[in-house]
Amino acid sequence: MDSSTGIFFWGFLVVYGIVMFLLSPKTVSLGGFFKGEDKHGRAANPWMITASIFIAWIFAKSVTNAANMGAQFGIVGGIGYAMYWLCIPLTGFALYRLRRKFGATGTVSFLTKHYGIAAAFCFSAAILVRLFNEVWSNTSVVGAYYGDSGSAPFIIAALLFTAITVGYCCWGGMRGSIITDIAQAALFAVLLIVVLVWVVPQDNPVDYVTSGVWSLEGGVDFIIGAGLQCLSYGFHDAVLTDRGFICEEKKMLKSFVVAGLLGFAAIVLFSLIGVHAYINGMSIAGSSAPVVVAQSLGLVAFFLMAVIMIATAGSTLDSTFSSLAKLTARDLPGILSITPKMNPRIIGIIFMIIFGIVGNLPMIMGADIIAATTISGTMIMGLGPIFLMHGVVKPTKIGFQLAFWIGMALGIVDTVAPASLSFMNIGAGAYANFLGVNLWGAIICWAAYIVPGLISQANDKKNGIEPTWRGRSKEEIARLDAERAKGGCDEVLSDADELAPTGA
Repeated sequence: MDSSTGIFFWGFLVVYGIVMFLLSPKTVSLGGFFKGEDKHGRAANPWMITASIFIAWIFAKSVTNAANMGAQFGIVGGIGYAMYWLCIPLTGFALYRLRRKFGATGTVSFLTKHYGIAAAFCFSAAILVRLFNEVWSNTSVVGAYYGDSGSAPFIIAALLFTAITVGYCCWGGMRGSIITDIAQAALFAVLLIVVLVWVVPQDNPVDYVTSGVWSLEGGVDFIIGAGLQCLSYGFHDAVLTDRGFICEEKKMLKSFVVAGLLGFAAIVLFSLIGVHAYINGMSIAGSSAPVVVAQSLGLVAFFLMAVIMIATAGSTLDSTFSSLAKLTARDLPGILSITPKMNPRIIGIIFMIIFGIVGNLPMIMGADIIAATTISGTMIMGLGPIFLMHGVVKPTKIGFQLAFWIGMALGIVDTVAPASLSFMNIGAGAYANFLGVNLWGAIICWAAYIVPGLISQANDKKNGIEPTWRGRSKEEIARLDAERAKGGCDEVLSDADELAPTGA
């Protein structure tokens, strides 16, 4: 871009940073910093949570991947990538059940009490990998609008964007993240409509609907594989699960369902930009569909696309940093029942700064952003049965470890030596290995969790041991609801309400 255009683009990035600092609250309590409470200690409004989940999951990398999938497979690819958003309602239902039936107040504390300290640390490590991936994969997308991958403008833009986000997160924490998410969601919605009105009418609407081929080789392998990953994907996303415990259960569930359905629709709509490239035979080799399409429509379209990416990347990145602060300052010390002498807010800020630096190393080295989704999704496939089957069969520590590490091992092997797992391939499409590893891997992980539980159940029954691991009865839940309605207990249950740890 020429000097005047460059000043315009760089100027917008600076203005964006100023606006975010102005929107983010300057001083918040520890409850606001870690749980999103307002200055009066009240939980975030459910619609605020809906908007926050919606835009935090419309990552810059996700809309880019959706458009790229549309450019590669037509509408089949767009629907395939949108499948991931269906894990939001599924995660909401699982958290709703765990809160009501087992009194869960957080994923890490829940695992600590029911599966032990080792399980909690394993889970926290998986979350850290997820949060690490969110940093570089989103800053890479922003950098792409300022220069080629690896170039000085690319890296400088990505690092400046990171510094802006870390800066206002250090002030407002999760409360600041939720408030800025609302502005970022509104900006995204308006600009998405503008861009679609600009791009879609250039082609016959029928061409969009009929684009692509509904076969395994045509992208259906990705749709099925993404659907399988939905069974576990949401549970390792701290941005999502943190928001599952900051308001009353039923309100939380509604927020998750609405956010998931809105996200699915938004991703399919954004993928139409890539489908436009598919219909018109545009090559996106070495670039991304949004960049190629925007450049073909002129400077204004390119700028609008850049603004969309900055808004979506910012919403994800600030949520990532606020969740990182909670994990490192609250959850990890809580596993060991340690109260740090240092102010937990300072601990959170220190880790945000460290992750802001270290988390950008893959961006500097030019890593492929779709790998941040598919690889991590494969590694944590063992989380599905742990959260969905808890209390259906007896929870056991061995069941957790087997399910978790089998999934992790398959994900690591599939990353470093995918050819070694080619015997699992299903079909001959581009994602034959992705589908095969996730299908057979899921079957193995679920069996690894369920079988030890069934064996332990049988032994308990044989020895006449009461199955307390089934959680609260319907009568007890009804009694707690009645007490809550009368103001007899807090909306969000305390850690003391959780059941005692169970499992072999």
